[in-house]
Amino acid sequence: MAAYATVTDVTDRMVRELSEKEQTVVGNLLDDAAVLIDAYNVNASSDAKKIVSCRMVIRAIGDGSSEIPAGATQGTISALGYAQTWTMGTNASVGQLYLDRTDKAMLGGGSKIGSYSPVEELARTEA
Repeated sequence: MAAYATVTDVTDRMVRELSEKEQTVVGNLLDDAAVLIDAYNVNASSDAKKIVSCRMVIRAIGDGSSEIPAGATQGTISALGYAQTWTMGTNASVGQLYLDRTDKAMLGGGSKIGSYSPVEELARTEA
C-alpha cells in the first residue's frame, strides 16, 4: 500500500528538522497511517487522507515543541508554583498512530449516528 503523504509533506508542517533516521521512521509511519486510514474509510478524499496522515505522524513523533516522553498517557509539569497537567484521550499515548475526532470528521466519519448491522442488511437483500 502506498502512503498518502510524503516525508516532505510531514517535514513542511513541523517546527524542527528531522534527522536522517527520523525521516526513515516517518516514511514507515506514513505507510502504517495509510492502512489505519483505509480501515476507517477507504472512500475518503485524497486531500483528507494526506492531511490526516501528516497529523497522525506528527503526533506520533512529536513536533519538537514539548518534552513529553514516548508512550506517556498522562503527566504533570510544575515549576515555581505553576503546574500543568495533561491527559491523552481515549486509548492514545505519545508515540502511537491514532485517529482523533478531527481526523475522523475529515475522513467522513464524524457525522454518522447510530449503528449498522451487516446481518440486517443481508436479510433485507435476500427478502
